[in-house]
Amino acid sequence: MPRLAAASLAGTAIEFYDFFVYGTAAALILGPLFFPTFSPVAGTLAAFATFGVGFIARPLGSVLFGHIGDRHGRRPVLVASLLLTGASTVAVGCVPTYETIGVVAPLLLLVLRFLQGLGLGGEWGGAVLLTVEHAPAGRRGLWSSFPQVGPALGFLLANGVVLGLSATLSEAQFASWGWRVPFWAAGVLAVVGLWLRSSLAESPSFLEIDDHARVPLVEVLRDHWRLLLLTGGALAIGYAIFYTVTTWSLAYGTERLGVSRSVMLTCIMGAVVVKGALTPLVALLGDRYGRRPLCLAGCAAAALWMFPMVALLATGAPLPMFLGFLGAMLAFITMFAVIAAYLPELYEPRVRCTGAAVGYNLGGVIGGALTPIVATALAEQGGRVPWGVAAYLTAIALLSLGCFALLPETRPVPVTAAAEPASG
Repeated sequence: MPRLAAASLAGTAIEFYDFFVYGTAAALILGPLFFPTFSPVAGTLAAFATFGVGFIARPLGSVLFGHIGDRHGRRPVLVASLLLTGASTVAVGCVPTYETIGVVAPLLLLVLRFLQGLGLGGEWGGAVLLTVEHAPAGRRGLWSSFPQVGPALGFLLANGVVLGLSATLSEAQFASWGWRVPFWAAGVLAVVGLWLRSSLAESPSFLEIDDHARVPLVEVLRDHWRLLLLTGGALAIGYAIFYTVTTWSLAYGTERLGVSRSVMLTCIMGAVVVKGALTPLVALLGDRYGRRPLCLAGCAAAALWMFPMVALLATGAPLPMFLGFLGAMLAFITMFAVIAAYLPELYEPRVRCTGAAVGYNLGGVIGGALTPIVATALAEQGGRVPWGVAAYLTAIALLSLGCFALLPETRPVPVTAAAEPASG
């Protein structure tokens, strides 16, 4: 289990590094380089629109790779998704800017971001299921939490590289070629990830399936459509919180509040460090007390914290901003530490890879794709304190709270025999 958890964690960290480095670049530099004819705000919105395309592609990736995972095994998904995400990320770092090739430049960004999202849509399902289906029943929450630490490590690595480049390069150097370096580094990380995953064994639950679903997506939509919608709505606030803190607030702090790039990245990264460190501990609580109570508590905390978080961000002072981000990340991890165990437990093994992955990534479309765009537009209409952003996030938190309230508890249902108790 430790070797399997380590390989899953490393893989998700690498793939989320690829995904996050684009979000950081979109917040800081892609607007003026690829949309120079737009105003600063419109350029940021356009960059965030290409960012959002990755989220739209993620459910499609979960369908594609979920089909592979349910028909041919979880292990092939890990290799194929890592190759696709790594190659498309390296390619982003090679795209000429608008000044060189005109409108083709943003179009290429759009295509490559779509491919990134396609790969990441398959990654989560493969990595989590391989871990969950190997884990002992009483510790599924704990072991499945390690792939959930991967996004935090990927984010820290992506932003650490950008922070280091910002500290050592001039603004002109960073705009000229420095922003490309984190994308090129993805190639090295992908090779490392493939090496780590080369010796993993196939999931025992998959090997025990006698009758594989012919078209898993059809079965999921036919038999589990209600569960799919509920899980997508339930996870929306987690994505909304994470990308508000890590992507939108970075752009808002540097552009509207005049806070330096280094200060903003340091405040955000500090909150993400705490979130990553606490993930296994919160997952242990999920193994002891259940998944659903923690998810409900996290949603309630998010609904109560969004207005204070926005107020603390608007101060532009490092310590209040950090505390605002930290409170949001604590609410986030109270939910997402147990999600990797919760979603697979809701689906039967023959369609588990497709169902869990599509539900997980559907939440990304609802909460992740639109949030930076909507928050930027709302902040532009408000004063120094963007209360509209807080209201928007609170509404999503209440939506997710209602969806979690309609989902059943799963612990300690055996993962080899979990039935779908909320099908429609």
